[in-house]
Amino acid sequence: MPLLIDQRIVTEDPWQLLDQAALDEGSPIPENGPVAVPLIWYRQHREALQQRNSPLGVIVNGDDNLAALYADHSQLDLIAIEFPTFRDGRGFSIARQLVRSGFNRQIRALGHVTRDRLALMQSSGFNAFDVSDEGFQADHLQAFSEISVNYQGTTADPRPVFRR
Repeated sequence: MPLLIDQRIVTEDPWQLLDQAALDEGSPIPENGPVAVPLIWYRQHREALQQRNSPLGVIVNGDDNLAALYADHSQLDLIAIEFPTFRDGRGFSIARQLVRSGFNRQIRALGHVTRDRLALMQSSGFNAFDVSDEGFQADHLQAFSEISVNYQGTTADPRPVFRR
Protein backbone atom coordinates (compact mmCIF):
# COMPACT_ATOMS: atom_id res chain seq x y z
CA MET A 1 0.00 0.00 0.00
CA PRO A 2 1.31 3.46 -0.79
CA LEU A 3 2.01 5.50 2.28
CA LEU A 4 1.80 9.28 2.16
CA ILE A 5 3.52 11.19 4.95
CA ASP A 6 3.56 14.98 4.98
CA GLN A 7 2.22 15.03 1.41
CA ARG A 8 5.02 12.80 0.06
CA ILE A 9 5.10 9.16 -1.03
CA VAL A 10 7.20 7.13 1.40
CA THR A 11 8.76 3.98 0.01
CA GLU A 12 9.84 2.37 3.28
CA ASP A 13 7.67 2.27 6.36
CA PRO A 14 9.60 1.37 9.52
CA TRP A 15 6.38 0.70 11.44
CA GLN A 16 4.97 -2.80 11.91
CA LEU A 17 1.22 -2.58 12.40
CA LEU A 18 0.19 -5.72 14.29
CA ASP A 19 -3.40 -6.94 14.18
CA GLN A 20 -5.47 -8.32 17.04
CA ALA A 21 -5.90 -11.80 15.51
CA ALA A 22 -2.15 -12.36 15.11
CA LEU A 23 -1.48 -11.16 18.65
CA ASP A 24 -4.25 -13.37 20.05
CA GLU A 25 -2.70 -16.37 18.25
CA GLY A 26 0.56 -15.70 20.06
CA SER A 27 2.58 -13.83 17.46
CA PRO A 28 5.49 -12.27 19.32
CA ILE A 29 6.05 -8.54 19.50
CA PRO A 30 9.36 -7.73 17.79
CA GLU A 31 11.97 -6.72 20.34
CA ASN A 32 13.34 -3.94 18.13
CA GLY A 33 11.82 -1.46 15.75
CA PRO A 34 8.65 0.61 15.78
CA VAL A 35 5.43 -1.33 16.37
CA ALA A 36 1.79 -0.35 16.66
CA VAL A 37 -0.74 -2.58 18.39
CA PRO A 38 -4.52 -2.37 18.77
CA LEU A 39 -5.58 -0.14 21.65
CA ILE A 40 -7.25 -2.96 23.55
CA TRP A 41 -4.04 -5.01 23.40
CA TYR A 42 -2.02 -1.98 24.44
CA ARG A 43 -4.24 -1.52 27.49
CA GLN A 44 -3.77 -5.17 28.50
CA HIS A 45 0.05 -5.16 28.03
CA ARG A 46 0.84 -1.50 28.63
CA GLU A 47 3.76 -1.90 31.03
CA ALA A 48 5.59 -4.53 28.97
CA LEU A 49 5.13 -2.51 25.78
CA GLN A 50 6.42 0.68 27.36
CA GLN A 51 9.56 -1.11 28.55
CA ARG A 52 10.58 -1.82 24.94
CA ASN A 53 13.37 0.45 23.78
CA SER A 54 11.69 1.25 20.45
CA PRO A 55 8.95 3.58 19.24
CA LEU A 56 5.44 2.49 20.16
CA GLY A 57 2.09 3.22 18.56
CA VAL A 58 -1.52 2.16 18.83
CA ILE A 59 -4.26 1.39 16.32
CA VAL A 60 -7.72 2.71 17.20
CA ASN A 61 -11.18 2.97 15.70
CA GLY A 62 -14.42 4.65 16.63
CA ASP A 63 -15.61 1.68 18.70
CA ASP A 64 -12.68 1.87 21.14
CA ASN A 65 -12.85 3.42 24.60
CA LEU A 66 -10.48 6.29 23.94
CA ALA A 67 -10.02 7.52 27.53
CA ALA A 68 -6.82 5.43 27.86
CA LEU A 69 -5.55 6.79 24.56
CA TYR A 70 -5.94 10.42 25.60
CA ALA A 71 -4.33 9.67 28.97
CA ASP A 72 -1.26 7.94 27.47
CA HIS A 73 -0.79 9.68 24.13
CA SER A 74 2.35 11.49 25.30
CA GLN A 75 4.10 8.12 25.51
CA LEU A 76 3.19 7.12 21.95
CA ASP A 77 4.95 7.92 18.69
CA LEU A 78 2.15 6.95 16.29
CA ILE A 79 -1.60 6.71 16.49
CA ALA A 80 -3.21 4.93 13.55
CA ILE A 81 -6.94 5.53 13.16
CA GLU A 82 -9.01 3.05 11.20
CA PHE A 83 -11.78 4.09 8.81
CA PRO A 84 -13.69 0.82 8.32
CA THR A 85 -16.15 2.29 5.81
CA PHE A 86 -16.60 5.51 3.87
CA ARG A 87 -19.57 6.57 5.96
CA ASP A 88 -17.74 6.18 9.29
CA GLY A 89 -16.34 9.62 10.04
CA ARG A 90 -15.49 9.13 13.71
CA GLY A 91 -11.80 9.04 12.82
CA PHE A 92 -11.93 12.73 11.91
CA SER A 93 -13.11 13.57 15.43
CA ILE A 94 -10.52 11.31 17.04
CA ALA A 95 -7.68 13.00 15.12
CA ARG A 96 -9.00 16.44 15.96
CA GLN A 97 -9.25 15.59 19.67
CA LEU A 98 -5.71 14.18 19.68
CA VAL A 99 -4.28 17.37 18.23
CA ARG A 100 -6.30 19.54 20.60
CA SER A 101 -5.00 17.49 23.54
CA GLY A 102 -1.40 18.11 22.48
CA PHE A 103 -0.45 15.04 20.45
CA ASN A 104 2.08 16.20 17.84
CA ARG A 105 3.50 13.01 16.36
CA GLN A 106 2.27 10.85 13.50
CA ILE A 107 -1.48 10.40 13.14
CA ARG A 108 -2.05 7.86 10.37
CA ALA A 109 -5.30 7.13 8.53
CA LEU A 110 -5.94 3.45 7.76
CA GLY A 111 -8.67 1.61 5.92
CA HIS A 112 -11.05 3.52 3.70
CA VAL A 113 -8.66 6.34 2.76
CA THR A 114 -9.71 7.91 -0.53
CA ARG A 115 -8.46 10.83 -2.57
CA ASP A 116 -11.54 12.95 -1.97
CA ARG A 117 -11.02 12.80 1.82
CA LEU A 118 -7.28 13.55 1.99
CA ALA A 119 -7.51 17.33 2.42
CA LEU A 120 -10.23 17.03 5.07
CA MET A 121 -8.24 14.33 6.87
CA GLN A 122 -5.19 16.59 6.85
CA SER A 123 -7.14 19.55 8.21
CA SER A 124 -8.42 17.28 11.00
CA GLY A 125 -4.88 16.43 12.07
CA PHE A 126 -3.73 13.47 10.00
CA ASN A 127 -0.21 13.68 8.60
CA ALA A 128 0.08 10.12 7.25
CA PHE A 129 -2.26 8.20 4.94
CA ASP A 130 -2.19 4.50 4.09
CA VAL A 131 -3.88 4.32 0.67
CA SER A 132 -4.83 0.99 -0.92
CA ASP A 133 -2.89 -0.14 -3.99
CA GLU A 134 -6.08 -0.34 -6.06
CA GLY A 135 -7.22 3.13 -5.07
CA PHE A 136 -3.93 4.99 -5.40
CA GLN A 137 -3.03 7.16 -8.37
CA ALA A 138 -0.23 9.68 -8.81
CA ASP A 139 -2.67 12.61 -8.69
CA HIS A 140 -3.51 11.86 -5.04
CA LEU A 141 -0.80 14.33 -4.04
CA GLN A 142 -2.70 17.18 -5.71
CA ALA A 143 -5.70 16.53 -3.44
CA PHE A 144 -4.01 18.42 -0.60
CA SER A 145 -4.04 21.72 -2.50
CA GLU A 146 -7.25 21.51 -4.53
CA ILE A 147 -9.61 23.01 -1.97
CA SER A 148 -9.10 26.76 -2.04
CA VAL A 149 -11.64 27.74 0.63
CA ASN A 150 -11.77 26.07 4.02
CA TYR A 151 -14.71 27.13 6.18
CA GLN A 152 -13.58 25.04 9.13
CA GLY A 153 -10.53 25.81 11.21
CA THR A 154 -7.56 23.55 10.69
CA THR A 155 -5.62 21.82 13.42
CA ALA A 156 -2.84 24.38 13.07
CA ASP A 157 -5.17 27.34 13.53
CA PRO A 158 -8.67 26.88 15.00
CA ARG A 159 -9.99 30.02 13.31
CA PRO A 160 -11.72 29.73 9.92
CA VAL A 161 -9.40 30.02 6.95
CA PHE A 162 -10.50 31.78 3.77
CA ARG A 163 -8.00 31.43 0.94
CA ARG A 164 -8.26 32.42 -2.67
